[in-house]
Amino acid sequence: MQQTLDGKHLALLATNGFEDSELAEPLEAVRGAGAKVTIISDGGDEITGKNDTTISVDVSVDDVSADDFDGLLLPGGVVNPDTLRMNTTAVAFVRTFFEQHKPVAAICHAPWLLVEADVLQGRTVTSWPSLRTDIINAGASWVDEPVVVDEGLVTSRNPDDLEAFNAKAIEEFGEGKHEEQTV
Repeated sequence: MQQTLDGKHLALLATNGFEDSELAEPLEAVRGAGAKVTIISDGGDEITGKNDTTISVDVSVDDVSADDFDGLLLPGGVVNPDTLRMNTTAVAFVRTFFEQHKPVAAICHAPWLLVEADVLQGRTVTSWPSLRTDIINAGASWVDEPVVVDEGLVTSRNPDDLEAFNAKAIEEFGEGKHEEQTV
């Protein structure tokens, strides 16, 4: 039986320069499973991916609270998380999901936000290979696997892993809070 996300409200945090497929495919997958998704960014009415996909933004990260969501989806791309990790409000927003034990799914370069939020100590994660040293320096174990689940934290390496990433993200969002999902 396929996991349903009926009644779940997810946050998707991204800005310009996201990896198009890493935003579009997980967004479609979680919506297809029944989730309501709010697109959150750091300003403006729309954001554009590195391959010119344009997505309408629902709300600024300055105007939201993690209290209002059941989970967080973080697409990759190099520019997207690199820009967002310089935004203290975005970093605090991400950190709050861990403080509240809510599931988080991050793919490719998105774990840069997790490094900046200081939520990786003692965790096992994967990412785009160039983040390996940053992740290890943040106190995590880095592995080269298509998808890794660690107490509500789902990570994947790249667009080739989207099928596995989407399936595990839906599973973790469906399960809800994980007491071990914390900072």
